Amino acid sequence: QVHLVESGGGLVQAGGSLRLSCTSSGLPLDKFEDVAMGWFRQAPGKEREGVACTGFNGRDSYYAQSVKGRFTISRDNNKNTLYLQMNGLKVEDTATYYCAAMHFAGCLSSTWFKREEYVTWGQGTQVTVSS
Repeated sequence: QVHLVESGGGLVQAGGSLRLSCTSSGLPLDKFEDVAMGWFRQAPGKEREGVACTGFNGRDSYYAQSVKGRFTISRDNNKNTLYLQMNGLKVEDTATYYCAAMHFAGCLSSTWFKREEYVTWGQGTQVTVSS
């Protein structure tokens, strides 16, 4: 059973924008509105890296330094949906983007970017930025 489904990826020119969505059909352990959610990305030949995290109510957020000021994470708990608004895209943002759910309500500054903090993952959506 697929619990998280990402969408919104595609091909865009450098400097452009995309908005990714991640919709939950029901998490196996928790309710969507009770847990922190994150976005990760993985480029070919590279490790999966944390992009952003937001707490259960969307009030606290953390970002990777490489995307800070360009990407915005948000959520709509009424729609069980997580978003990632990506502006000012760069070629180096090209990757498969994954959303993931924690088993906890909040992101911690020291651990939010670690894969092992997340218990449920989506299947990913491809983002390709051309020069």
